[in-house]
Amino acid sequence: MKRGILLPVFSLPNKYGIGSLGKEAYEFADFLAQTGNSYWQVLPLNPTSYGDSPYQSQSAYAGNPYFIDLDIIKEKGLLTETECAAEYSAANKIDYTALYNSRYKILEKSL
Repeated sequence: MKRGILLPVFSLPNKYGIGSLGKEAYEFADFLAQTGNSYWQVLPLNPTSYGDSPYQSQSAYAGNPYFIDLDIIKEKGLLTETECAAEYSAANKIDYTALYNSRYKILEKSL
């Protein structure tokens, strides 16, 4: 019997205010395999817009830049620890306004 778990990427633990496709995603995939699960169902991965809903996106083809892992970019030398530390969030919920106002700026620094 095949089984799986529904866990939106944004719900993965992360110190930057929203889950990402970084280390925690790999660890969750490993957990799924270790527990005999075959599937990881996620919500849409496209950018959020109206109402911060993945079902209200302006694009069905684009990926959500909030899911880009800042630690991976830092490991590649494209961001500094100080730049990433400015993105830390201890909030218990996702602040999409804060992400919109800061995430694009730090991603542009890594270009």
